[in-house]
Amino acid sequence: MHKSLLLFIVLMLTTIGAMAQGKVTVKEDPVITQMMDRYTQTNKARRTVDGWRVQIMATPDRQNLDRSLQSFQYRYPNLSADWVHNNPYYKIRVGAFSTRLEAQRLLNILKPDYPGAYLVADNQMKPAELLGTY
Repeated sequence: MHKSLLLFIVLMLTTIGAMAQGKVTVKEDPVITQMMDRYTQTNKARRTVDGWRVQIMATPDRQNLDRSLQSFQYRYPNLSADWVHNNPYYKIRVGAFSTRLEAQRLLNILKPDYPGAYLVADNQMKPAELLGTY
């Protein structure tokens, strides 16, 4: 009896919530609109954006880099992964996020497989690389 009553209440609340969805009107202060327009125009001219990636490893051994990169891509086929060479190290960096918080979520997921992984700032990301919230 209690389960069916609970189910009925949940269904009613869901139905009421679905019916309440409608049109939303946003009244924005003109100063905010101008500020956002300036921000958009300023950043349209940039070909790169600032963001965050997760660095999963650094090694001086190019063969180790290739093996690790293949292993990562096998484990996480939906994540972008690339490497950079800062002599003497090859570094594998994954993901592309606009905020540190978004990158931290990915880091938390990767930590069991890559305990030495950490966040790195990247100011050379292309806007198309940015991932949504992971």
